[in-house]
Amino acid sequence: MKLNIPKNKKLILFDGVCNLCNHSVQYIIKHDKKNLFLFTALQSDIGKEIIEVYNIDTHKTDSILLYIPEKGIDYKSTAALKIARYLGFPINVMSVFFIIPTPIRNWVYDYIAKNRYKWYGKKESCMIPTPELKSKFLD
Repeated sequence: MKLNIPKNKKLILFDGVCNLCNHSVQYIIKHDKKNLFLFTALQSDIGKEIIEVYNIDTHKTDSILLYIPEKGIDYKSTAALKIARYLGFPINVMSVFFIIPTPIRNWVYDYIAKNRYKWYGKKESCMIPTPELKSKFLD
């Protein structure tokens, strides 16, 4: 797999039709003061390629992934908490939840992910970034 991700960038893969995921992406963009993150929808060609290369079961993990080229991929609560860690105060305080065992964190994460369409709704198609945000998204 050959992705053109600049050094020191991290790629967030998100469910492009999920309203909660799209709002989360907007939040991350707003608070990404160090300009660390790039984004792509799980439904994009790049998203599908990463899913295939890492053999990700999208029936079990379908909402957010964090891909760091030199380190690999993180899923579910670990991905969310690592993203929060990079965003600075006060959201980085959430990294304290790493003390909770992963199975418990992921149970909460899975519960939210399973209900996200019911609670927050779903779009008909993936989000199209504005021209000024286009550079943050990989096609």
